[in-house]
Amino acid sequence: MSIAENRRARYEYHIEEQFEAGMVLEGWEVKAVRAGQVQLTDGHVMIRNGELFLIGCRINPLRTASTHVNPLADRTKKLLMKKDEIRRLIGKVEQKGFTMVPLNLHFKGSHIKCDIALAKGKDKADKRETEKKRDWEREKGRLMRHAVPANSSKD
Repeated sequence: MSIAENRRARYEYHIEEQFEAGMVLEGWEVKAVRAGQVQLTDGHVMIRNGELFLIGCRINPLRTASTHVNPLADRTKKLLMKKDEIRRLIGKVEQKGFTMVPLNLHFKGSHIKCDIALAKGKDKADKRETEKKRDWEREKGRLMRHAVPANSSKD
């Protein structure tokens, strides 16, 4: 079940590979995520000391959050993956110019997981092509809805 999706990532980047990572969250963050108070639009994944961190993912605290907790909406969240996968990602990012972007947050059992992707940025022409395809799909759907059935003749 999807919680939040970063649609902008598919528009801005060519997605090469997808990976699933666990997230280290605090209690108030889990409650806010379950309530749908998440934004991934400006998020990206950074590598520090051989570990992955999600930066720019905004989790808005609930109004009912405890008073002894100091919630920070833009807190950096650690991503959990196996060491060999992390090494492989680091190699691709450093050597081949890939970027890591979050695609979505979803539940897997009772855990909250983040799909991250190895991606390369699109140039303006590619973005225009993406817009043309999206507009054509929308127009095609509109035409199909308003198409007159072939066997309906008025006598």
